[in-house]
Amino acid sequence: MLQQILKDMYIEPDLLVELNEEQKQVLFFKMREEQVRRWKEREARLEKEEARRVKSKKASKKSVSWLKSSDSDVWVWVMGEHPDDKPYDQICDEIMAERAALQAQKEAEELRAKKEAELEKRFSGLYLEQEEAARKEEARKAAALEQSRQEELKKREEEERRKAEEEVRRLKEEREQQIYMDLKKVPRQDKEEKAWQDSLRRSKAADQRRRSLAKQTREDHCRRSVKALERGKVAAMMKAFVLEKSGPPPKPKPRNLTLTSEPINQRPGMRRSLSCSSREEIIRWFREEQLSLRVCFQQDQSRIAPWFHGIISREEAENLLGSAGSFLVRVSERIFGYVLSYRSQEGFKHFLIDATDNCYMLLGDQIKFSSLGELVEYHQEEPLTSSGGERLLHACGQKPGTLDYAELFL
Repeated sequence: MLQQILKDMYIEPDLLVELNEEQKQVLFFKMREEQVRRWKEREARLEKEEARRVKSKKASKKSVSWLKSSDSDVWVWVMGEHPDDKPYDQICDEIMAERAALQAQKEAEELRAKKEAELEKRFSGLYLEQEEAARKEEARKAAALEQSRQEELKKREEEERRKAEEEVRRLKEEREQQIYMDLKKVPRQDKEEKAWQDSLRRSKAADQRRRSLAKQTREDHCRRSVKALERGKVAAMMKAFVLEKSGPPPKPKPRNLTLTSEPINQRPGMRRSLSCSSREEIIRWFREEQLSLRVCFQQDQSRIAPWFHGIISREEAENLLGSAGSFLVRVSERIFGYVLSYRSQEGFKHFLIDATDNCYMLLGDQIKFSSLGELVEYHQEEPLTSSGGERLLHACGQKPGTLDYAELFL
């Protein structure tokens, strides 16, 4: 067994535990001797190999010298022989204690990391709230700073405006004084020259007003024409939808809301004239041509429109009109047509509605409507004239207990 241990230079730990101290020292001594013997054999073999080589040795070649003992032999230390050497059991205990300390330190590091993650998870929301509060505070301070800056800029702007206004006022006064002094220096012209200049100035002003009014009329007419076209298309679609659901009314009339539409063919049996003093002929005209077209009905054809009246005079219509913006449509007393009576801020106005081509339009206007309801609906949004700005706001109905259009339907 000893030969095998010396050959392998290794002893099993279980076997080593079974040896006593003396056996352990003998074994260590034998193993040390075997190490020295092997070293000597190796050194001798290396010396022979080195001697066979033909190679010069360098001066700086390193060498190993062994410590000699008192007997001139290599000094050897055997573990356990020195007084300061620790016993084997103590060395094993120290090794196990060191391993235990390392394992405990590793487990403590893992536990510390786990606790740190829990604390971070628990208090991360609090940190985020604090950061959010800090951001909001910074935003509030920035907003307050921006507001103060805006107020300061506003004050500076008001100050600059005030100074500019004062400067303009001062220059105006200076200029006014200068013009006054210049006018005092100008010699007075004769009366004929002054009259001619005044006449020329009034003529130029009148010409300028005419051009401006013509331009305004053209622009307003174009705008009203476009809106009339749009409203006519929308009204046609709405009426088609209502007719599809409730059935067609008697003899419906197509909507032709256009500036250049051809006149609708009128009945050949009725002769028209610009003026007619016969009340019976006007009633017959309404019954034969207008009643079948249902022009006096509302857009949904459910009942007669509240603004429609029969053959009443101008005075009767003015008595029915109430506040400014009120209106009514009445059958004319003298012609085959209608009259739109309207009350404005200045007084009463009466607009003749031409119905000679079975189209309805204000006399002198270019926009044609297929019914009185379309005309009223259009002028509830658009003014009646280009300069007055009148709009139809309040429809005036019948007097209580009376129907002035009863004779038209009997």
